[in-house]
Amino acid sequence: MKKNRVAIALIAAVPLLLAGCAATAPAASTSTATTLSYGLWDANQAPAYTQCAADFHKANPKITVKVEQLGWDDYWSKITTGFVSGSNYDVFTSHLSQFPQFMLNKQILPLDSYIKADGVDLKAYQPGLAELWKGSDGKQYGLPKDFDTIALFYNKQLTDAAGLSADQLATLKWNPDNGGTYEAAIAHLTVDKNGHRGDEAGFDKNNVATYGIWMENSGGGDGQTQWSFLAATTGWKSTNGVWGNKYNYNDPKFQKTIDWWQSLVGKGYMPSFEAQTGIGWSDQLAAGKVAIASNGSWMTGAVFGAKSATFTPALAPTPTGPNGKRASMFNGLADNIWSGTKHPAEAWKWVKYLGSLACQSVVAQAGVVFPAIPAATDAAVASFKAKGIDVSPFTIQVKDKTTFLYPITDHRSDVSALITPAMEAVMSGKAKASSLSAVNTQINALFK
Repeated sequence: MKKNRVAIALIAAVPLLLAGCAATAPAASTSTATTLSYGLWDANQAPAYTQCAADFHKANPKITVKVEQLGWDDYWSKITTGFVSGSNYDVFTSHLSQFPQFMLNKQILPLDSYIKADGVDLKAYQPGLAELWKGSDGKQYGLPKDFDTIALFYNKQLTDAAGLSADQLATLKWNPDNGGTYEAAIAHLTVDKNGHRGDEAGFDKNNVATYGIWMENSGGGDGQTQWSFLAATTGWKSTNGVWGNKYNYNDPKFQKTIDWWQSLVGKGYMPSFEAQTGIGWSDQLAAGKVAIASNGSWMTGAVFGAKSATFTPALAPTPTGPNGKRASMFNGLADNIWSGTKHPAEAWKWVKYLGSLACQSVVAQAGVVFPAIPAATDAAVASFKAKGIDVSPFTIQVKDKTTFLYPITDHRSDVSALITPAMEAVMSGKAKASSLSAVNTQINALFK
C-alpha cells in the first residue's frame, strides 16, 4: 500500500508478446513437483502470506510457494528488471498505479478463462474492488485481496490539550470557502513556539512548534491521502470513469479545493512544501510536531505501534463536505500472474487461494489490512479491536457507500510526468491552482 500508496514513477517495460497467453485454462498441476515464486513489498503482511503459502502447500503438496518480501523501491526495481530479463516472480502483489502499464504491455495474464472454469464469483468481494482489476480490454487480471480507505490519524494528547473531544473530531465539516469546522480545528491545534494557538491573537505563523495538519507532498495527480477526500465531496471526479479518456484538473471545484488546501501553508497551519520534503508524516505525528495527518488504513499498525508517553494515537473519519457526505478513495491490491511464467496453471491455483476466504481469514487475524471478502473484513475489524484500535473511521466509508474508485487510465506515466510538477508548483506557492487548466489540456491531448 501507499502507502505510501503514493505517487511513484510508472514502470515502462519491454512488452512480452506471448502468443495465446492463457487463452484457455490449462489443466491443473501435473505429477511433477512445482515451486512458485511470489513477491510482495509489505513486511507487516509477509508473516500472514507465509502462513497462507504453508497452508496452500498442505492442500496442494506438489506445489511449493516461495515467498519473498522486498522494500517498495527494491520490489518494483526487481519486477522491472524481471520483465526485461525474462526472469520474474510467477505471481506478485500488484498496485493500481502499475497495473495499466503491465496490462497494456501484455506482461500479466488475463484470468477470465480460469475464473470461468473454476466458477469463481467476483461478487464475493466488497463492491467495486473486482472492477478495479478489469483492463481496458475488458479482461480480468486480478482477484481482490484487500482494500484501503482514508481517515484522520491524530495525537489524542494534543487534541485533549486543545479541548477537542473525539465526538467533535468525528463530526467535522469542510467547505472550500472557509474550511468549516475542519479548518477551525486545524487552526486551534496549531501552536507556535510561544504557546499561542493558530486561532489566537499573537500567533506567529513563522515560528510554529506544532502544525495542525501535515502536507505529505503535493498528492500528485490522485491526492489519495492528501486532498481527494475533500475534492470528491464537491462533486469533482478526476476522470470520466474507470479507463476514462479525460481528466478534470480544469474543474473550478477541484481548483478551489486545492487553493484552499494550499492556503493552510500561508496561514501557518500546515508546513510548506519545502519544509515537509523528505520528512515522514508518521514520525512527525509521533513526535508531537503535528496534531492531525490524513492517511490510509495500511498505516494503522505502524502508527499505533508508535504509541509512547507523549503520543496516544487515535482515528477520526474524514470530514463531511459540501454534498453532506464524507468521501474516501477506494483502493485495493490484487495479485498478478507474470505472462512469462512456466507454471500458469499452478500460478492460478495460488492466486485463487490468495483470493479465497481461507487465506484472507489468515490475513484478517494479523490485523494489518482489511481483506476484500466481507466476512474476512469483519474478522480484521475484530483483530484490530482486540489490539484496542477502533478502525470504524475507515470502515464507515464502505458501510455508508461513500467511496470512489482509484483513477485508472492509459498513459499513467505521461499523466504523472505532467501533473506532478504542476501540483508541486502550486503547493510551493509558485503558481495558483488555475494553472492546472493548461496542464489538463496537455494531459487530455494524450488521449487523442
